[in-house]
Amino acid sequence: MRRGARSDERLRVVVLDHTADLGGGELALARLCAALDPAEVQVKVIVFADGPLVGRLRDQGTDVEVLVLGEGVRSRSRDALGTWGSARSAWAAVPFVLRLARRLRVLRPDLVHTQSLKADVLGSVAAGLARTPVVWHVHDRIADDYLPPRVARVFRWLIRRVPRAVVANSEATAVTLGRPDAVVAYPGFAPEQVRPDGGRTHVDPNPAVVGLVGRISPTKGQLELVAAAPGVLAAHLGTRFRLVGAPLFGGEDYAAEVEAEIGRRGLGDAVEVTGHVDDVAGVLDGLTVLVHASPVPEPFGQVVVEGMVRGVPVIATDAGGVPEILRGDDAGPLGVLVPPGDSDALAEALVGVLDDPAGRRRRAEAAFAVATERFAVERTAEIVTATWRRAGGRRR
Repeated sequence: MRRGARSDERLRVVVLDHTADLGGGELALARLCAALDPAEVQVKVIVFADGPLVGRLRDQGTDVEVLVLGEGVRSRSRDALGTWGSARSAWAAVPFVLRLARRLRVLRPDLVHTQSLKADVLGSVAAGLARTPVVWHVHDRIADDYLPPRVARVFRWLIRRVPRAVVANSEATAVTLGRPDAVVAYPGFAPEQVRPDGGRTHVDPNPAVVGLVGRISPTKGQLELVAAAPGVLAAHLGTRFRLVGAPLFGGEDYAAEVEAEIGRRGLGDAVEVTGHVDDVAGVLDGLTVLVHASPVPEPFGQVVVEGMVRGVPVIATDAGGVPEILRGDDAGPLGVLVPPGDSDALAEALVGVLDDPAGRRRRAEAAFAVATERFAVERTAEIVTATWRRAGGRRR
């Protein structure tokens, strides 16, 4: 799409995201934008609400603006898609879509890149009105075990017909999309997230600390770790458990359930719920073991990579995109995998890892070497940029 000559031959991309909360997809977006080559790509992010993501993007020098979507539409659960309530929300979104289309006509990007399921739908309509190709970056497995079946069917139908190209955050996500041409670009870590010494000088705390880092949510497995804690304490008395994160996207009821379960099991002295923490690297450096306990197959599992590049041993659920991250070589796996939702298996794995300091350190060092090669954000930026150039009809 060219409407008049331009002296600047950089690829112009407008990225759309419906939320300014710092979920995994938004953190990955910020790292991606910072890693893009400004000589090749001119990127602008439009967020449908103000919030922490906007500040983070501005602080790192990314061009960002807020185009406010009404709270009633923006906060509506994706589970409601296809209901009468979603039809009313769609009608309420019409003025916003028209404003967004007008803004895209002014900006004249080569393409629009959508970052979330709501941005996929609203942004695709606006991009169509502005006669601009669209690329979807899918961070959710479009599967019946991750989304309501009705929602998954709708999005699979849309994915096959609407976007010119699709980027998936893992192979596990890609296979759920129904698009054989989907490109996999793993969410990359930023250079400052890496422990410079590869974790070789990591000192295990005494007593041991087991940590789960992520928003408080039924998909993250805080209850599963709480249920595993008594079995670990029976073998390693004094072990501490740290749940790091805050509820987002309506997770307050689950957070209350986690707190109640800690009390019911009498674990108040052993389990700490920290809330949101800005210094995730510092948290990881203070752990003996990092646990990823999601009871449902997650699309990727960024925190697993974050632990690996800090040199922290990892126990994770054997489902979704996580096995791709911990895929080993002839030397063996890079972490310990357990069945999702199985607290007894999680407890057994934790006891085994705590029993074997040499083995967990060996795996952590191997995991560091693999992660720093496979998951650097510069690699993510190269894959996404190449996809943008193909979708925008511009090659180098």
